[in-house]
Amino acid sequence: MSPVFPDCLSAPSAAFGALSDIKILDLTQMLAGPYGTMILADHGAQVIKVEGPDGDITRSAGPYKDGDNVQALGGYFQSVDRNKRSICLDLKTEDGKRIFKELVKHVDAVTENFRAGVMDRLGLSYEVLREINPRLVYGALRGFGDRRTGHSPYQDWPAFDVVAQAMGGVMAITGPDATTPTKVGPGIGDIVPGIMLGFGVLAAIHHARRTGVGQFVDVSMVDAVLAVCERMVWQHSVQGLRPGPEGNHHPFLCPFGMFPAADGFVTIAAQQDPFFAILVTGLEAPELLADPDFKDRIVRTRNRQRLIDELNRRTSRFTKAQLIERLAGKIPFGPVMDIAEIMVDPHFAAREMIVDVEQPGAAPIQIAGVPVKMTETPGGVMRRSPLLGEDTAASLAALGMSQEQIRLLAEQRVIITANQR
Repeated sequence: MSPVFPDCLSAPSAAFGALSDIKILDLTQMLAGPYGTMILADHGAQVIKVEGPDGDITRSAGPYKDGDNVQALGGYFQSVDRNKRSICLDLKTEDGKRIFKELVKHVDAVTENFRAGVMDRLGLSYEVLREINPRLVYGALRGFGDRRTGHSPYQDWPAFDVVAQAMGGVMAITGPDATTPTKVGPGIGDIVPGIMLGFGVLAAIHHARRTGVGQFVDVSMVDAVLAVCERMVWQHSVQGLRPGPEGNHHPFLCPFGMFPAADGFVTIAAQQDPFFAILVTGLEAPELLADPDFKDRIVRTRNRQRLIDELNRRTSRFTKAQLIERLAGKIPFGPVMDIAEIMVDPHFAAREMIVDVEQPGAAPIQIAGVPVKMTETPGGVMRRSPLLGEDTAASLAALGMSQEQIRLLAEQRVIITANQR
């Protein structure tokens, strides 16, 4: 049977989602860890964000909407900490540690993304916490992993997204030309490890519920990025290659990449012979189909740069709208869309991928929606991100503390409550 939260630590509104019976104490900060727990919260997991007196650093990072005089929740924090609740504890104090240990008795998992050794020095290591709750899943996300699953010589190095992208290999195969490594736009060095943390914690909880045994789940940011770059591993092993930046096209499929339009860019993946025939017909370029250099998939790959150049000249004669009319739905094709185009596109509206969220002190703001859709247990953005310590008092009361005890702890700054903001 799953550990049970005190009543006041259950979901803030009616339970929803496939994970509504999962309870997590989340100490993660910034982007990587919070993104992983966000995925779980989006499907109903009861995620209690445990923050120190200063809160997650992203709370004060903004940005804020014009006219927001409260500035309580920035766009960054709203995006990845929605559907969560906040308890503010000073884990450097004995009372703070005692309260945290009491909470651990009632949860399925604890997650953190501190540097190696931080929780050990606080006296809150996995080994300590599993004695309190043997079913506990402990999820850790660090730049180079944890000694418990494989000691890295870089274990003590701090890491952010750009470091993970660099050392995990994705920058080496991304760029406009063969000599210019380039950082990927979104923070995949954080987000991909976060997704893997969410999966790992969920898998370990599944195991714990079958067996009664918890475990340590370790995700390295660099490892996660390398896993995304799986192709370059087998290319090096099987073919002896050392892949470099590939520009906007595929290294061995053609045409498969980005092409210019008169007013922007589009993507085309027409490497298969039937698709290629449809492409050249749509571009009014039958001569390309008759060219022996492009007669089938094998020779097109061999002559890929010439074909790319020929297609560039032809696609650039048409606007994106014209290319959509000629090619969309007939071959794998899509225009390159910026956020202004995405915000008004009917697909994203139909899929509820742009959602409103309450913004204290201002009109609602919009953030990205939930990409995993379920027919029986739909997830969603049900609640804005929490204010610092918004749920502290109610949560401690659920543990049996009196209002006087809570008041004294607040005076001593062991906890922060909503009334202290």
